[in-house]
Amino acid sequence: MDDREQGSTFQPRFDANGLVTAVVSDPAGALLMVAHMNAEALAATQASGEATFWSRSRERLWKKGETSGNVMRVLEMRVDCDQDALWLIVEPAGPACHTGATSCFYRRVTGETLERIE
Repeated sequence: MDDREQGSTFQPRFDANGLVTAVVSDPAGALLMVAHMNAEALAATQASGEATFWSRSRERLWKKGETSGNVMRVLEMRVDCDQDALWLIVEPAGPACHTGATSCFYRRVTGETLERIE
């Protein structure tokens, strides 16, 4: 084990595309969404206190709530043991999902079909 795994220095391990996975939950632990951050999105999040991600489809920074107003105020950021994934604990100002659902995980897989649970 090295300093990245046991030390106290934040050294995010970005993948070959320059991204790190970010898992987002509310303070009670409910999973809201999963997104990706590059170094610029991470820096913007840390500077503003509001969740900013890298949109792989649009190939640009994306501040959560920039059009909907449903920003996510970051209460705490955690990193996993090898620093290749982040956990953002946020206070959402509204639904996390662009569909209007509280969480992006609003459907359960039941065999070959999906069941809406929210």
